[in-house]
Amino acid sequence: MKKIPISVIIITKNEEKRLIPCLKSISFADDIVILDSGSEDRTIEIAKNFGCRVFVEKWKGYGPQKQSALEKTKYKWVLSLDADERIPQETAETIKNIIKQPNASAYSFCRKNFFHGKWIKRCGWWPDRIIRLFDKSTGKFEGLVHERWVTYGKTINLQAYIEHYSFDNYSSMLKKLDVYSELAAIELFKKGVKPSIITPFSHSIWSFLKIYLLKQGFLEGLDGFIISFLNAAGHFFKYAKLIELYRYSDKIEYKH
Repeated sequence: MKKIPISVIIITKNEEKRLIPCLKSISFADDIVILDSGSEDRTIEIAKNFGCRVFVEKWKGYGPQKQSALEKTKYKWVLSLDADERIPQETAETIKNIIKQPNASAYSFCRKNFFHGKWIKRCGWWPDRIIRLFDKSTGKFEGLVHERWVTYGKTINLQAYIEHYSFDNYSSMLKKLDVYSELAAIELFKKGVKPSIITPFSHSIWSFLKIYLLKQGFLEGLDGFIISFLNAAGHFFKYAKLIELYRYSDKIEYKH
Protein backbone atom coordinates (compact mmCIF):
# COMPACT_ATOMS: atom_id res chain seq x y z
CA MET A 1 0.00 0.00 0.00
CA LYS A 2 1.27 3.46 -0.94
CA LYS A 3 1.95 5.55 2.16
CA ILE A 4 0.76 9.13 2.47
CA PRO A 5 2.63 11.97 4.23
CA ILE A 6 0.74 11.98 7.49
CA SER A 7 1.72 11.21 11.09
CA VAL A 8 -0.47 9.22 13.47
CA ILE A 9 -0.10 9.52 17.24
CA ILE A 10 -1.29 6.87 19.70
CA ILE A 11 -0.69 6.86 23.45
CA THR A 12 -0.60 3.41 25.02
CA LYS A 13 -0.31 1.33 28.16
CA ASN A 14 -0.95 -2.42 28.09
CA GLU A 15 -2.84 -2.34 24.79
CA GLU A 16 -1.66 -5.61 23.21
CA LYS A 17 -5.24 -6.88 22.79
CA ARG A 18 -6.49 -3.83 20.89
CA LEU A 19 -3.44 -2.34 19.18
CA ILE A 20 -3.10 -4.67 16.17
CA PRO A 21 -6.54 -3.89 14.61
CA CYS A 22 -5.89 -0.20 15.18
CA LEU A 23 -2.49 -0.31 13.46
CA LYS A 24 -3.81 -2.35 10.54
CA SER A 25 -6.48 0.28 9.93
CA ILE A 26 -3.84 3.05 9.55
CA SER A 27 -1.36 1.18 7.36
CA PHE A 28 -1.68 4.05 4.86
CA ALA A 29 0.24 6.41 7.21
CA ASP A 30 3.96 6.95 6.58
CA ASP A 31 4.70 7.88 10.20
CA ILE A 32 3.15 6.27 13.31
CA VAL A 33 4.28 7.51 16.71
CA ILE A 34 3.54 5.37 19.77
CA LEU A 35 4.05 7.04 23.14
CA ASP A 36 3.90 4.38 25.83
CA SER A 37 3.66 4.99 29.57
CA GLY A 38 5.06 1.76 30.93
CA SER A 39 3.35 -1.23 29.34
CA GLU A 40 3.98 -4.61 30.95
CA ASP A 41 2.57 -6.66 28.08
CA ARG A 42 3.55 -6.96 24.38
CA THR A 43 2.38 -3.47 23.38
CA ILE A 44 5.85 -2.11 22.58
CA GLU A 45 6.92 -5.29 20.78
CA ILE A 46 3.79 -5.20 18.60
CA ALA A 47 4.29 -1.52 17.77
CA LYS A 48 7.94 -2.00 16.79
CA ASN A 49 7.12 -5.05 14.66
CA PHE A 50 4.57 -2.94 12.80
CA GLY A 51 7.23 -0.31 12.05
CA CYS A 52 6.06 2.37 14.47
CA ARG A 53 8.44 4.79 16.14
CA VAL A 54 8.10 3.99 19.84
CA PHE A 55 8.85 6.24 22.80
CA VAL A 56 8.35 5.64 26.51
CA GLU A 57 7.57 8.42 28.96
CA LYS A 58 6.07 8.73 32.42
CA TRP A 59 2.31 9.36 32.42
CA LYS A 60 1.43 13.08 32.51
CA GLY A 61 -2.31 13.07 31.86
CA TYR A 62 -4.16 12.57 28.55
CA GLY A 63 -3.69 16.05 27.08
CA PRO A 64 -0.01 16.48 28.04
CA GLN A 65 0.76 12.92 26.91
CA LYS A 66 -0.76 13.48 23.47
CA GLN A 67 0.98 16.84 23.16
CA SER A 68 4.29 15.14 23.87
CA ALA A 69 3.55 12.51 21.20
CA LEU A 70 2.65 15.29 18.77
CA GLU A 71 6.05 16.92 19.25
CA LYS A 72 7.70 13.75 17.94
CA THR A 73 5.83 13.60 14.62
CA LYS A 74 7.45 14.08 11.21
CA TYR A 75 4.62 15.59 9.19
CA LYS A 76 2.47 18.71 9.27
CA TRP A 77 -0.78 16.78 9.16
CA VAL A 78 -1.53 14.54 12.13
CA LEU A 79 -4.21 11.97 12.90
CA SER A 80 -4.74 11.39 16.64
CA LEU A 81 -6.09 7.96 17.57
CA ASP A 82 -6.57 5.83 20.66
CA ALA A 83 -5.56 2.18 20.64
CA ASP A 84 -9.22 1.15 20.90
CA GLU A 85 -10.17 3.01 17.71
CA ARG A 86 -10.09 1.94 14.06
CA ILE A 87 -10.25 3.78 10.75
CA PRO A 88 -12.69 2.15 8.27
CA GLN A 89 -11.59 1.95 4.65
CA GLU A 90 -13.99 4.65 3.46
CA THR A 91 -12.74 7.02 6.17
CA ALA A 92 -9.15 6.27 5.16
CA GLU A 93 -10.00 7.35 1.61
CA THR A 94 -11.52 10.58 2.95
CA ILE A 95 -8.33 11.30 4.91
CA LYS A 96 -6.16 10.65 1.84
CA ASN A 97 -8.22 13.10 -0.23
CA ILE A 98 -8.04 15.78 2.47
CA ILE A 99 -4.25 15.52 2.70
CA LYS A 100 -3.98 16.11 -1.05
CA GLN A 101 -5.92 19.37 -0.89
CA PRO A 102 -6.86 20.52 2.64
CA ASN A 103 -9.30 23.42 3.06
CA ALA A 104 -9.30 23.74 6.85
CA SER A 105 -6.98 23.55 9.85
CA ALA A 106 -8.80 20.67 11.54
CA TYR A 107 -11.44 18.04 10.79
CA SER A 108 -13.84 16.32 13.13
CA PHE A 109 -15.24 12.80 12.76
CA CYS A 110 -18.23 11.00 14.20
CA ARG A 111 -17.44 8.01 16.40
CA LYS A 112 -19.35 4.74 16.25
CA ASN A 113 -19.08 3.44 19.82
CA PHE A 114 -19.49 -0.33 20.13
CA PHE A 115 -20.27 -2.26 23.31
CA HIS A 116 -20.96 -6.00 23.63
CA GLY A 117 -20.67 -6.19 19.83
CA LYS A 118 -23.43 -3.63 19.29
CA TRP A 119 -23.33 -0.07 17.98
CA ILE A 120 -24.74 2.11 20.77
CA LYS A 121 -26.75 4.83 19.00
CA ARG A 122 -28.14 6.52 22.11
CA CYS A 123 -26.89 7.55 25.59
CA GLY A 124 -25.03 10.43 23.93
CA TRP A 125 -22.73 7.90 22.26
CA TRP A 126 -23.67 8.98 18.74
CA PRO A 127 -22.57 10.92 16.79
CA ASP A 128 -19.94 11.65 19.51
CA ARG A 129 -18.16 14.15 17.25
CA ILE A 130 -14.46 14.72 17.91
CA ILE A 131 -11.53 16.47 16.17
CA ARG A 132 -8.88 13.94 15.18
CA LEU A 133 -7.24 15.20 11.97
CA PHE A 134 -5.40 18.51 12.06
CA ASP A 135 -2.51 20.72 10.99
CA LYS A 136 -0.27 20.51 14.06
CA SER A 137 0.92 24.10 13.68
CA THR A 138 -2.57 25.50 14.30
CA GLY A 139 -3.42 24.32 17.81
CA LYS A 140 -2.63 22.21 20.85
CA PHE A 141 -4.04 19.58 23.20
CA GLU A 142 -5.70 20.70 26.43
CA GLY A 143 -7.07 18.80 29.44
CA LEU A 144 -5.75 16.15 31.81
CA VAL A 145 -8.82 14.00 31.14
CA HIS A 146 -11.19 14.08 28.14
CA GLU A 147 -8.44 15.88 26.27
CA ARG A 148 -9.40 17.99 23.26
CA TRP A 149 -7.63 19.56 20.31
CA VAL A 150 -7.99 23.34 20.43
CA THR A 151 -7.34 24.89 17.02
CA TYR A 152 -6.82 28.51 16.05
CA GLY A 153 -8.09 27.90 12.53
CA LYS A 154 -11.11 26.64 10.65
CA THR A 155 -12.70 23.28 11.54
CA ILE A 156 -14.81 21.20 9.16
CA ASN A 157 -17.20 18.53 10.43
CA LEU A 158 -16.97 15.40 8.30
CA GLN A 159 -19.64 12.74 7.89
CA ALA A 160 -16.89 10.09 7.94
CA TYR A 161 -16.66 8.05 11.12
CA ILE A 162 -14.19 6.28 13.39
CA GLU A 163 -14.99 2.94 15.05
CA HIS A 164 -14.50 2.90 18.82
CA TYR A 165 -14.30 -0.24 21.01
CA SER A 166 -13.71 1.36 24.38
CA PHE A 167 -15.02 -1.24 26.85
CA ASP A 168 -14.83 -5.03 26.96
CA ASN A 169 -17.35 -5.41 29.78
CA TYR A 170 -18.90 -3.67 32.79
CA SER A 171 -15.76 -4.28 34.83
CA SER A 172 -13.63 -2.28 32.39
CA MET A 173 -16.16 0.56 32.61
CA LEU A 174 -15.78 0.59 36.40
CA LYS A 175 -12.00 0.71 36.14
CA LYS A 176 -12.10 3.67 33.75
CA LEU A 177 -14.64 5.42 36.00
CA ASP A 178 -12.12 5.32 38.85
CA VAL A 179 -9.25 6.67 36.73
CA TYR A 180 -11.24 9.39 34.97
CA SER A 181 -13.00 10.63 38.12
CA GLU A 182 -9.65 10.92 39.87
CA LEU A 183 -8.01 12.85 37.04
CA ALA A 184 -11.03 15.13 36.69
CA ALA A 185 -11.01 15.85 40.44
CA ILE A 186 -7.32 16.75 40.32
CA GLU A 187 -7.91 19.04 37.34
CA LEU A 188 -10.77 20.84 39.12
CA PHE A 189 -8.70 21.09 42.29
CA LYS A 190 -5.87 22.79 40.39
CA LYS A 191 -8.38 25.25 38.92
CA GLY A 192 -9.66 26.12 42.39
CA VAL A 193 -13.20 24.80 41.86
CA LYS A 194 -14.86 24.39 45.27
CA PRO A 195 -17.92 22.11 45.43
CA SER A 196 -20.54 22.04 48.15
CA ILE A 197 -21.59 18.86 49.92
CA ILE A 198 -24.63 18.54 47.60
CA THR A 199 -22.63 18.93 44.37
CA PRO A 200 -21.88 15.19 43.92
CA PHE A 201 -25.58 14.38 44.33
CA SER A 202 -26.99 17.12 42.10
CA HIS A 203 -24.54 16.48 39.25
CA SER A 204 -24.95 12.71 39.32
CA ILE A 205 -28.76 12.79 39.44
CA TRP A 206 -28.95 15.24 36.54
CA SER A 207 -26.42 13.18 34.56
CA PHE A 208 -28.47 10.00 34.94
CA LEU A 209 -31.75 11.67 33.98
CA LYS A 210 -30.16 13.37 30.96
CA ILE A 211 -28.58 10.22 29.54
CA TYR A 212 -31.21 7.64 30.47
CA LEU A 213 -34.30 9.72 29.65
CA LEU A 214 -33.44 12.74 27.48
CA LYS A 215 -30.84 10.87 25.41
CA GLN A 216 -33.01 7.72 25.37
CA GLY A 217 -30.60 5.38 27.11
CA PHE A 218 -33.61 3.30 28.15
CA LEU A 219 -33.95 2.16 24.52
CA GLU A 220 -30.56 0.42 24.75
CA GLY A 221 -31.79 -2.08 27.35
CA LEU A 222 -29.56 -3.13 30.25
CA ASP A 223 -26.47 -1.68 28.56
CA GLY A 224 -28.22 1.69 28.33
CA PHE A 225 -29.05 1.61 32.03
CA ILE A 226 -25.50 0.65 33.01
CA ILE A 227 -24.00 3.35 30.78
CA SER A 228 -26.32 5.97 32.28
CA PHE A 229 -25.76 4.76 35.84
CA LEU A 230 -21.97 4.61 35.59
CA ASN A 231 -21.81 7.99 33.90
CA ALA A 232 -23.76 9.40 36.84
CA ALA A 233 -21.46 7.57 39.25
CA GLY A 234 -18.47 9.12 37.48
CA HIS A 235 -19.87 12.59 38.14
CA PHE A 236 -20.59 11.67 41.76
CA PHE A 237 -17.07 10.42 42.48
CA LYS A 238 -15.44 13.26 40.55
CA TYR A 239 -16.92 15.77 42.98
CA ALA A 240 -16.65 13.48 46.01
CA LYS A 241 -12.92 13.09 45.32
CA LEU A 242 -12.66 16.85 44.83
CA ILE A 243 -14.17 17.38 48.30
CA GLU A 244 -11.76 14.76 49.63
CA LEU A 245 -8.82 16.66 48.11
CA TYR A 246 -9.84 19.88 49.86
CA ARG A 247 -10.32 18.10 53.18
CA TYR A 248 -7.45 15.62 53.19
CA SER A 249 -4.97 16.60 50.46
CA ASP A 250 -2.13 16.39 52.98
CA LYS A 251 -3.04 12.81 53.84
CA ILE A 252 -3.92 11.20 50.52
CA GLU A 253 -2.01 10.57 47.31
CA TYR A 254 -3.88 9.68 44.16
CA LYS A 255 -2.07 7.23 41.92
CA HIS A 256 -3.23 8.26 38.44
